[in-house]
Amino acid sequence: MWKVAVGFAVFAGLALFVISKGGDNIDMTGEKHGAEAVHAPAPAAPAPAEAPASK
Repeated sequence: MWKVAVGFAVFAGLALFVISKGGDNIDMTGEKHGAEAVHAPAPAAPAPAEAPASK
C-alpha cells in the first residue's frame, strides 16, 4: 500500500513540475470548436531582395 502512495506522490510532483514549466502556454479548456478553433498559419516572410547584377 505504501508503494501506491509513493507512486501517487511522485506522479503528482511530476505533473506539478510540468505544469509550472509550461507557464501560461498551457490551454486546459478542452476541445475547441467554432471561431476559437481557427489556426491561422504564420505570415510568410518576404522574399529577400536580389543583388543587382554586375556588368
